[in-house]
Amino acid sequence: MPDLPTPQDATEAALFSECWDAVLSYADLCTAGSAAANQLAAEAFSAGIREAREAETITFRSAGRRPARLPRIPLLLTAVRTTAAAWEQNGQGHDLDPDLRLWLNSEKAARYSGPPLQRPLALRGLRDMQEPDATLLWLAEVEALPQTVAARRLGLDPATVADELAQVRGLFRDRCQRNQLDTPMDAQCRSYARLLDAVTRSTAADTPGDLSRHLATCVQCAEAAACLRLNGAGLPAALAGGVLGWGGLAYLERRRRAAEVRGAGRPDPADGEAGPPNPGAHKARVVRSGLLVAAVLVSALALAVSMMPGGSTGDGATAGGDPSDRQPVADPGFTLPVTSSASRSPSETATDDDAPEPHPSRKNPDPSPQGTKSSTAHEDDPEPSESAEPDCTVDYDLVNEWPDGFQVTITVTTERALTDWRVAWSFRDGQKVGQMWDASFAQNGSRVTATAADYNKTVTPGGRLAFGFLASWEGENSAGYDFALNGRDCATTG
Repeated sequence: MPDLPTPQDATEAALFSECWDAVLSYADLCTAGSAAANQLAAEAFSAGIREAREAETITFRSAGRRPARLPRIPLLLTAVRTTAAAWEQNGQGHDLDPDLRLWLNSEKAARYSGPPLQRPLALRGLRDMQEPDATLLWLAEVEALPQTVAARRLGLDPATVADELAQVRGLFRDRCQRNQLDTPMDAQCRSYARLLDAVTRSTAADTPGDLSRHLATCVQCAEAAACLRLNGAGLPAALAGGVLGWGGLAYLERRRRAAEVRGAGRPDPADGEAGPPNPGAHKARVVRSGLLVAAVLVSALALAVSMMPGGSTGDGATAGGDPSDRQPVADPGFTLPVTSSASRSPSETATDDDAPEPHPSRKNPDPSPQGTKSSTAHEDDPEPSESAEPDCTVDYDLVNEWPDGFQVTITVTTERALTDWRVAWSFRDGQKVGQMWDASFAQNGSRVTATAADYNKTVTPGGRLAFGFLASWEGENSAGYDFALNGRDCATTG
């Protein structure tokens, strides 16, 4: 007599029926052939099941308090990416898409396993939600399921699922806003936080010109805007790119095509007749009503505190598909220091004292940096004059610091008009610059020289120039000193 299926077997069979198509679709993007796609999907599915079991064990041991984790389909999709990374490390990279291999071996992939506060905003927001709510959001926005189909999967009332989805979007927005305020930001981004919140809360509000220009050059704030807009125009791409990293837009397009095929008459294998309401989902809805109000209040308070002084999306690779699906993801994120290259982000340089500081974007999706790192500083830098009065002032702002690295924004106010500029300074504690934006750099021992980018060479009298960098440190991390602008000494503030 054959063994009867256990409840766990039945649950996993239902999970397979519901999620396999999505897992295989993403695995196909990540591999160079159908055989490899099936193998990757199978391994990732097993890994995702193990992760889900471990999470359930933790939940049981913690008296029902579920640790933050993704809902089923996103969890399994991230397992595809992590399994692909394991293949690359174990010598199976030849079975993966070449663009994915480049991404896995770059610093971009580290964002998804690095410090939690540096991970994509959409990923953090989705993890912070109750699982039924997060599942509804993912099914509707990324899997592109009709709302009635999503309602059947979750045991919701189809007549009220539209209202449920609207509440879930609002809750996701508030989770993302809270996470945005927790993310290390420079002064300019924080100055735009209140305006960005106000503009994205209203579906009819126009985006002011200065904020629009800022969003065009700051990938971190643009990512936040996509998550915060109530009309949800950029939400599907933000979710897919934020959770998957590489291939987010390509996966999103595939799921939309699959939804169109199902809408043309092919049934979804995971959708059966409507069953009894899911008691877990119902409980989540009851709790959500109170949480939504509380989240708004907490977010407003957090924003007020944050304003006090002191206070991938991209196309992946499609095997045998549209060539546009083979573009690597542009990672809109902040990475830990590297020592092999410098990158920049195009941002506007203020030309008067009232303008906001230029924003050092934490990652430029353009793979071509503005400047490159060299092993020696400029040999023709004149020695700083000891007799001349300083006609420039430097603000050295330590934006963020972690055990082996730090982020700094340097703002220089100059009394002279500039058609080009070069800022030099020294470190006392052996710090090493690894990455710079809005300037190129060279370091010779303790002396660092930053040179203007093509787009920010000109500064008017009384205007300011700014750039930022990431660097490594050990033991002590005292501020830079002995600043000079084009060879002339500068005074420092603070």
